[in-house]
Amino acid sequence: MSHTPHELAEEFPEHVDRIHDLRQSDAHFAKMFDAYHVTNRAVHRAETNVEPTSDDHLIDLRKERVMLKDQIYAYLTKQAAG
Repeated sequence: MSHTPHELAEEFPEHVDRIHDLRQSDAHFAKMFDAYHVTNRAVHRAETNVEPTSDDHLIDLRKERVMLKDQIYAYLTKQAAG
C-alpha cells in the first residue's frame, strides 16, 4: 500500500496521543476523524489518478479536507486548553 500524505498523525504530531484517546472516548471527534480520513483518501486517490476526477471535484475535496482539518485542530486545542 502506498503512503497517503496528510494523515492526522503527521499533520498534528504533538496531538497523536490525544487523537487516539478522543477517537475512543468522544463520538463527535471520532465522526470528524472518520470524515477527514475518508476525504483525505479520496483526495489522494484523485491526485494519483487511481480514481481520476474533474479538477472542480478535486478542488471541492481539498476544501472539504481543509475544513475538517481546521475543525479537528480547533477541537484538539480547545480540549487541551479546557
